[in-house]
Amino acid sequence: MTATGFIQKSLNLSEKNISATLKLLAEDCTIPFISRYRKDATGNLDEVQIEGISKLNKQFDEIIKRKESILKSIEEQNALTPNLKQRIEESFDLQELEDLYLPFKKKRKTKADAAKEKGLEPLAKIIMSQNANDLPFLASKYLNEKVSSEEEALQGARDIMAEWINENMYVRKNLRRLFQRKALISSKVVKSKLEEETAQKFKQYFDWQESLNRIPSHRLLAMLRAETEGFVKTKIEIDKEEAIDFIEQSLIKSNNESADQISLAIKDSYKRLLEPAISNETLQEAKEKADQKAIEIFAENLRQLLLAPPLGEKRILAVDPGFKSGCKIVCLDEKGDLLHNETIYPHAPQNEAGMAMKKIRSLVNSFNIEAISIGNGTASRETEFFIKKIAFDKPPQVFIVSEAGASVYSASKIARDEFPSFDVTVRGAISIGRRLSDPLAELVKIDAKSIGVGQYQHDVDQTQLKNELDSTVMKCVNSVGINLNTASKSLLSYVSGIGEKMAENIVNYRTENGAFEDRKQLKKVPRLGEKAYQQAAAFIRITNAKNPLDNSAVHPEAYAIVEKMAKDLGLKTIDLIANKGKIQTIAPEKYVTETIGILGIKDILKELEKPGLDPRKAAKVFEFDPTVKSIKNLKPGMILPGIVNNITAFGCFVDLGIKESGLVHISQLKEGFVSDVNEVVKLHQHVQVKVVEVDEDRKRVQLTMIL
Repeated sequence: MTATGFIQKSLNLSEKNISATLKLLAEDCTIPFISRYRKDATGNLDEVQIEGISKLNKQFDEIIKRKESILKSIEEQNALTPNLKQRIEESFDLQELEDLYLPFKKKRKTKADAAKEKGLEPLAKIIMSQNANDLPFLASKYLNEKVSSEEEALQGARDIMAEWINENMYVRKNLRRLFQRKALISSKVVKSKLEEETAQKFKQYFDWQESLNRIPSHRLLAMLRAETEGFVKTKIEIDKEEAIDFIEQSLIKSNNESADQISLAIKDSYKRLLEPAISNETLQEAKEKADQKAIEIFAENLRQLLLAPPLGEKRILAVDPGFKSGCKIVCLDEKGDLLHNETIYPHAPQNEAGMAMKKIRSLVNSFNIEAISIGNGTASRETEFFIKKIAFDKPPQVFIVSEAGASVYSASKIARDEFPSFDVTVRGAISIGRRLSDPLAELVKIDAKSIGVGQYQHDVDQTQLKNELDSTVMKCVNSVGINLNTASKSLLSYVSGIGEKMAENIVNYRTENGAFEDRKQLKKVPRLGEKAYQQAAAFIRITNAKNPLDNSAVHPEAYAIVEKMAKDLGLKTIDLIANKGKIQTIAPEKYVTETIGILGIKDILKELEKPGLDPRKAAKVFEFDPTVKSIKNLKPGMILPGIVNNITAFGCFVDLGIKESGLVHISQLKEGFVSDVNEVVKLHQHVQVKVVEVDEDRKRVQLTMIL
C-alpha cells in the first residue's frame, strides 16, 4: 500500500488531490502556503484537510518503520516464515502488527519459558490439540530431574498454553472489541487520603462507576488526575464470565480431559495476562481520545483568543490594578512603545484617590490617550469604577482586558530583551496595554498553556498539545498577516517558512538597515533563501511600500498577472487596487497560467477588492453590571451581562466582572440538546446570563443562558 492509498482509507479525498498535497509537503511547503496559494493543485483543500493528510502521512511513515524493525527482529531470531512475513507486510494496523510480533518480543523470563526449559512444550501441544485422554499417564512421560510429579507437568503445560492463548491474535482482537463496547471504569477513594483538604475537589470520584465508551472526556481526565494525585484508585473491567466464555467457545472444540486443562489455562491467561494487558490498552485508547478532545477544545479557544478584535494603533494608558502595592500605570504610543510609567495608590490602604485622579487626567491629556486598558485581576472592578469617576476633557474608551499569562510574559526572556531597564510590574502593564491594541501580536509571546483557556492541559499528551497549539498559532498569524516593519521576533517566528532563527535574523537586519521598503528586500536577510521567501512573502505586509501589492495578500509570483490586468484596463496597478467596479469586469479565466489556475486568479481578484483586510472585527467596549462588585453581591435570579472567557467540553465560563467566573453547563446554554459548546458560544462573546446558584464557601457560581 502506498501513502496515498493509506490516507485515502481515512479521508474521503481524491487520490489526485492527496498526491499533489504530499508532493508539496515533501517540497517543504507549509500548510498555510499550500491552502492559500496552491488551491488549484490540491483541488481547493483547506488547512484542516491538508493537516489531516500531513498527520496521516507521518503515521504511515511510523508504520513502515515499525514493520521494518519487527521484520528485522524476527529475522534475527531465525523465525521469519514466508507466511508471517506476508502478514506483516500486508498489515497497516499498528495494533495488529504488535500482536503479530508479541510471540517474538523480548521479555522477562515468564512461567511459560520456565516450563519450556523443563521440556514440557510437547505436552502442551498434545493437550492443545484436544485429542489426548488419560492425561496423568501422558504427563508421567515428562517427569525428569526438573519435573517431579504429573501435576507439576500439567501445571507447566498450562503455563505454556496460557501464553499461547495470550498471544492468539483472534482472541486479543475480539477481547479488545468486548472491552471497547462493554468496559466499565470505576474509582474508589484511597481511605488514607480521605481527610486531606484537597481531596474534596475529587469527592465525586470517591465511589464512581461508568461505561468507558460513554464517559465524557473531561470526566475521564478528572478521574485520572485524581488517581495520579493519589486520592482514588481506578479500574477497567468487563464481565469476567462473559470474557472467559468467549475464549472457551473460540478455542475448546472437545469435551474431554484436554478441554478441562485448556479451560484452566484460559482462566489463568485471562487473569494474569489478557485482562491486565487489554484493560490497559483500552484505558490508554480512551485516554488518547480524551486528550484529543481536550486539545481540540484548547486549540479552538486559543484560535478565538488570538483572533479577538484588536483596537488597532491607538495611544493607550494601561493599568495593572492592585490594592496594597498600588496600580502600575504605563502610557503607550500607537506602535505599543513605552512613553511613561509610574504607580498610583487609589485604593486601600493608601486611599490616595484624589491624587491618583489628577495624575490619570494629566497623563491622558499629556499623551493624547485614546483608550484605557485595565487588567481583569485583583482590584480590577474597583479600578474601573475609579477611572470612570474621572472628569476627562475628552473621555477615552475604557476596556477590561484578560491578564492571563501576563505575569509569565513579564518574567520571560522575551520581556527582558524587550524592556531590559524595567521590572516585571512595568512589563506586565505594558502587556495589558498591548493586548488591547493587538491581542495576536502580544499573546504569541506567551506559552499558550499559560493563557488560561485550556481544559486539563497539564494532563494530556504534552508533545501532541504543543504541536497542535503551535499549529493553531501559525494558522492565526498567517490568516491575519503581519507588518514586517513592526512585528516582534515572536510574531515573525510563526510566519510561514520563517521560524525562530530566521525571525531573529530579520529583526537584526531591520535594526541595522532600517525599515523594509519592499518584499524583495527580504532576500537580503542572511540565510533567507528562495524557498523561505516563497513561503513567507505573501503573509507579510509593508505599508507605504514601493509596490502597493506588498501591502496585500497577493503573492509576488502573481504580481505580473495583476500588472497585466491593470494594463489591459488602461490603469496603473495602484489605480486597480480597491477599484471594485473595474475589478468586477475582469474575466478570471483570461489570466490563468501554468502555475496559477482559476481558483488562484479568483483569490487574487477578491484580495484586490479589499487589499490587506484584517479578518478580525474591531474591539468593542463592554459594561459589567455596576452593582456587582464581588460574589457576595450575586443572588439567584439576577440577570447579568457577561463575557465568555473559557470554553470546555461540559460548558462555558462567563466573566461577570468579579474574581470568580460563573459556569454555564452545556445543558443550560439553550433549550434542547447541545452536542458542542462552540455551536452556541464563542470566546469573548458578550452574553446575558441568569444566576442559578451561588456557593460562597466553594467560590462557585452556576449560571444559565436559558432566560
